[in-house]
Amino acid sequence: MSLSLLLVLAIKMAAALLADRVFGEARRFHPLVGFGRWAGWVEQACRRLFFGTNETGMRLAGLLAWALAVLPWVALALWLRTLHPQAHWVVDSMLLYFALGGRSLAEHARAVATPLAAGDLDAARERVGWIVSRDTRALDTEGVARAATESVLENGNDAVFGALLWFVLGGGAGVVLFRLANTLDAMWGYRTPRHLHFGWAAARIDDLLGWLPARLTALTYALLGHTRRALACWRTQAPAWDSPNAGPVMAAGAGALGVRLGGAAIYHGREEHRPALGEG
Repeated sequence: MSLSLLLVLAIKMAAALLADRVFGEARRFHPLVGFGRWAGWVEQACRRLFFGTNETGMRLAGLLAWALAVLPWVALALWLRTLHPQAHWVVDSMLLYFALGGRSLAEHARAVATPLAAGDLDAARERVGWIVSRDTRALDTEGVARAATESVLENGNDAVFGALLWFVLGGGAGVVLFRLANTLDAMWGYRTPRHLHFGWAAARIDDLLGWLPARLTALTYALLGHTRRALACWRTQAPAWDSPNAGPVMAAGAGALGVRLGGAAIYHGREEHRPALGEG
């Protein structure tokens, strides 16, 4: 990679990071919200029109739905860069800005931490419910703190480090591919009766695209905290976690912070017993 290309990437990344820091997420008409509606329509269409209801048919329908939901927007990102010789400056910087969620993640974390520190458990439960998919109504103080910490660590990969890496690898189109795939995994990747087979492709593609970012995120967490403990937790605990990417990220993050995560949690009405992560 030439020095001039590195400089261009650095300027675009700095512009997007500054915009995220100053403005945060778009409060109205956020592209990912619109994409969620588009993906919902695509899912309904593919379920009605294609492949039947058996396991193979639903997997094929899910793969087709993934392609129809994601690839047109990747193509649009590539096309927008061709409209003018200098268009790549604005297009790439804006796409990365929309993909980043650093300030929003910090705001959501503070919205849980503040009432938790003040002893307002009901408010803390409500706010942590905005950022996790588990049932938060019966969580105690420790459960709220654990859920929020897990969410911040995992989303640090999805909304910050992973987005930055895929921007380096593929520019605006690369970060669009990564974030839309990540969004579809959050929509379709759960092992519920509705999405067990339909969401198979979304989950596997997200695992593939997130493999390298997750490990670089885990290494970053380790370097920023208690490094030896973080690396030990990553090595010994991450393999027991179902997700090949969330395991390293949360194990290293928990070890770096000196906290213990994992344990029982209720998802979609069913209690899941998850391996322990971290120490403390």
